[in-house]
This record gives sequence, C-alpha cells and structure tokens, in this order.
Amino acid sequence: MKRSHIVKLTMIVFFSLGSVGVVGGSFFLRRAFSSSSQSQVITDISRYQEIRQQLWQNQEAIKHFPAEIPKDTENLRIAYSPGVSQASIFFQARLKQSPAEIQKLQKHYRKLAKHQYRGGNSNDHTTFPNGVPTTFFYTSDAGGDSFPPSYEILVLNAQDKGTPGFKWNHGNSYGVAIDNTSSEIVYWSEAW
Repeated sequence: MKRSHIVKLTMIVFFSLGSVGVVGGSFFLRRAFSSSSQSQVITDISRYQEIRQQLWQNQEAIKHFPAEIPKDTENLRIAYSPGVSQASIFFQARLKQSPAEIQKLQKHYRKLAKHQYRGGNSNDHTTFPNGVPTTFFYTSDAGGDSFPPSYEILVLNAQDKGTPGFKWNHGNSYGVAIDNTSSEIVYWSEAW
C-alpha cells in the first residue's frame, strides 16, 4: 500500500470515529439534560411527612401546614415540586375537614393574613394594586390552575427578592386558600 492510501484510510477512520463520538455524545447529553430539566411533581400522599420535614428547605414558609394530617381528613391531595433551573418550587396540601373546623381555621388565618383575594391564581393576584404573587391550584381535581371564586386566598407572607425594575422576579409566598362551601383548605408555599 502506498503511503497516501494509509493516510487517507487513517483519516477516514478518524472522521468516522469522530462522527460517532459527536452523535453519541450529543444523544447522551440531550438525555441527561432533558431528564434533569423536567420537574416531576410528587402527589403521593404517603410522602407528606418526608416533604414537610426533609425536602422543603424553608421551614418558616410551611410552619402553618399541619404537623400531621388530622385523622378526620377527607379528600387529601398534595403537590410538591422541587423545581429545576428557573422553575418555581411549590408545596400544597389540600384537605377536607368539618365545616366547623374550616370556619375556625378561616377565622384564625384571616387575622394573620397580609393580603386577601377571591379565586384566581398568582398571575391574577400580582396585577391587583399592591398585589403579590400567590400560587396556582396545583391540587385541583379539574386540572385548572386557578382557584374558583368560592376560595378565599389568604397570604400569610410574601417576600420580593427581585431586582430594581424587575419586581417579583424572585421571591416567595405562603398562605392558605379556604373554601367554606366544600369545607376545604389548601395550605401552600411557593418560591421562584
């Protein structure tokens, strides 16, 4: 074989290996990136204690959540997302209790609330004069992102951690949403 043929053959082998490396590498990088960029929402109610005690970092923002789910609770739903990259982190627990207990909780949280809204979601509440971000209805049975008008959203705290000129770019808020007609309360905390 001539030297020029060996050089050509070597070049073909290197280019082939390089192409396989680029294609294979991009496939594995894309898979790794896509699986880490998709936030999985945890809805398994058996993980409530784990989320509340271990996974949620800001314990101050969930101190209003029940330490334990009351025995008489019906229709328990949870939604927890650890967030990925720029996605918000949220935790919600929705439960049904007796009408008397719901009224007692509503009276208690109204006294503590810094902001109050009727229905809607975080995007709606932010647009009100002196409005603050709240949450979306992650534990809804209907799959919508807004609370029906029967829900009273009581914001216990909201902190703007944005930059001047870009208000609420980052921050957190927490509180409860209460529906007297269905005797439900939704405990929520969200950070973005």
